[in-house]
Amino acid sequence: MSTLFEDHLRSHAAAIAGLGASQHAIAAAGQCIAACLQRGGKVLLCGNGGSAADAQHIAAELVGRYLAERPGLSAIALTTDSSVLTALANDYGYEQVFARQVHALARSGDVFIGISTSGNSASVIAAAGAARATGCHTIGLLGRDGGQLLRRVDQPIVVPSDVTAHIQECHIVIGHIWCALVDDAVLNGPPA
Repeated sequence: MSTLFEDHLRSHAAAIAGLGASQHAIAAAGQCIAACLQRGGKVLLCGNGGSAADAQHIAAELVGRYLAERPGLSAIALTTDSSVLTALANDYGYEQVFARQVHALARSGDVFIGISTSGNSASVIAAAGAARATGCHTIGLLGRDGGQLLRRVDQPIVVPSDVTAHIQECHIVIGHIWCALVDDAVLNGPPA
């Protein structure tokens, strides 16, 4: 058991260390999210499987609170309404379940965050295209080599690992960093 634990921690530490080159991109994305929310915009998030859970987790931190008491902020995980998801999948095909919601909910100046460990999720790619067409700023929380989403979002952040679990663990670390940046901006104003 201890070898499994040590191997996991070593692999996770390597994935986190690989993010060092992305720290400026992570901070810039967090500042973009904070600025959008301060203007009264909203953040739309989506992903599949574990990435859907991450989208919901980040949205919950923004709507509720992360570490500091502050007003609730407008964030929507496009993965949560089973009636919408099943109707859209049935009527338009699964690839359109997020894109259709983006067309309905997004406004120019909002932020879209697509989460995909491979960067190749067809439903997230379609949603990123819809978000760009609507005038949203698009952020990709990706893994491996970034996949197709690498070049289809304004700000790609890639966790350089081939292990899905470690990519997801790093994604939630990044999401928490964003929430801390948002808390700071909302409570203390934008950086000078």
